[in-house]
Amino acid sequence: MTNSTRRNVLRLGAAALATPAVLASGTAARAQGVTKWRMQALWGGGTTPMIFEEKFCARVAELTGGSLEITPFAGGQIVPSAQAFDAVRGGAFEMMKTYDGYTAGKIPAHGFSSTVPFGFPEADQYEAWFYERGGLDMVRESYAPAGLTYVAPTVYGEEPIHSRVPVRTIADFDGLKGRFVGLASAVMADFGVQVSPLPTSEVYSALDKGLIDVADRGDIKANYEEGLHEVAKYLILPGVHQPTTATSYVANTRAFEALDDQQKAALAVAAREISGALRQDILVANGEYLKKFQDAGVEIIDLDPEDIAQARAKAVESWKKAATDELSTRMMESQVALMQELRLL
Repeated sequence: MTNSTRRNVLRLGAAALATPAVLASGTAARAQGVTKWRMQALWGGGTTPMIFEEKFCARVAELTGGSLEITPFAGGQIVPSAQAFDAVRGGAFEMMKTYDGYTAGKIPAHGFSSTVPFGFPEADQYEAWFYERGGLDMVRESYAPAGLTYVAPTVYGEEPIHSRVPVRTIADFDGLKGRFVGLASAVMADFGVQVSPLPTSEVYSALDKGLIDVADRGDIKANYEEGLHEVAKYLILPGVHQPTTATSYVANTRAFEALDDQQKAALAVAAREISGALRQDILVANGEYLKKFQDAGVEIIDLDPEDIAQARAKAVESWKKAATDELSTRMMESQVALMQELRLL
């Protein structure tokens, strides 16, 4: 990010606090022409996270005075979600909202920029790593060789574990069959889970048929809406496999570099605003939907914090094994250092 772009981020951030009015410079840019982008997200149409992607696009348009228009598309609406990385890379559309864990098998650093199993228990701690400890720059470094630019994360809290059997201690995971993806698949395997990285769309049926005992899928509200209370009578908290989560705004580098500094700054400002807004929405919804799970006959099991703390120390060894190149090792070590300072390790 250039010094000019940094100044624009600060200026747009101040404007966002002071007034929602369109910036005069953005109005001038609109008069000169409009840049139109398309963005495919991960989510289905009408879902809560998709609504927030629509808000992101609207906020970018507002901050740029309409000079940058981003049309949001639901997951799979332009290309199958698994093809989005290559589609944005090739310029089929300009931006995607993705989850780095899906590419952790090819880019080890992405295991650490999506979630840290047994890691940061609070979303603010994970977001601080991105913004205060160089995480943003390191993730951008991971995307650059592919001709992609990492813009910013959306960071929110835990995703629960749904189970057909009671899991009351970390040791109870040993021997179970479970669905996990990204770094969580490697870490949970080290805790004895027989991992199957099933697509999200297959979680309900796999639990229903008994093909798996435990599963990660999404946030508490989304999982209730998907009907997981019908096929898994236990909900495990905190979601140690994914205590905090980061999804990612990623753009085609050529398209990104063609933007002016104000437009680039608007993307950064809107992304951070949406990160906080979605996190707060999920926080409020969790209480409401946990009660819905209980009313549906699901037992909520809260794991012992001391048990989790001991498991975190063990998980460090799993993180080290997953950091298989210089960049992922650097990312992992910086996260461990921050956790130590926060007295989590």
